[in-house]
Amino acid sequence: MVRPAPTAKVSVRAIAALAFAAVVVVALDQGVKALVVANLPYGQAVPVLGDALQLLYVRNPGAAFSFAVNMTWVFSIVSTAVVVAIIVYARRIRSMWWAIVLGMLLGGALGNLLDRLFREPGFGRGHVVDFISTPWMMPAIYNIADSFICVSMVVFVLLVILGVNLDGTRSPSAKQQRAADAASRRSVADGSDAADVTARSSVADGAEPSRASRPGVAEPDPRAPRDGRDVLGHDAT
Repeated sequence: MVRPAPTAKVSVRAIAALAFAAVVVVALDQGVKALVVANLPYGQAVPVLGDALQLLYVRNPGAAFSFAVNMTWVFSIVSTAVVVAIIVYARRIRSMWWAIVLGMLLGGALGNLLDRLFREPGFGRGHVVDFISTPWMMPAIYNIADSFICVSMVVFVLLVILGVNLDGTRSPSAKQQRAADAASRRSVADGSDAADVTARSSVADGAEPSRASRPGVAEPDPRAPRDGRDVLGHDAT
């Protein structure tokens, strides 16, 4: 009877870290957006660090950084799918790095999704509140949720390049894999050489190889007489 493979235990620490990161991002994003809506004039730039950093309150019907402004409902569906996927895969996470990264991504997706679901002009078509402007870096206006999404994607790529798996293990790099293969081949070669040396040493010491090891020579029958008589009878003549 074949027993099913045991399922890996859920990492409570990893799930807690993911949830904590997501809650922090959502709370920070929605809290700052509330302050922006209540205090900043719409469409008027407020310099913070001259032209390097400005606060410019606008409402974005599109995706992050004001892309695709006429496809709000599409991005609502995409954001929902991202949130569901992260929640489903959360049970497989053992790495704290992956937990934090996916938590930031989840929080960023939820932050903008809440705007699309509950802000004007309607459910699923709400406009996202954007207010961060950095003209020297990009012409688009963004928010805290967008920032965390971008940071999480950068770290996501780094973890993949470094070979860090969801369960916390490390995949060997191409160089490490080649070194391991070379070591394995050397080990096999060393084992064959050792066996050959042992066989030669036995012959040099006068030990005769067994009859079973010599081709074409059969082992004597243990039932045969040991006094030199033919096995056919007492008188071979």
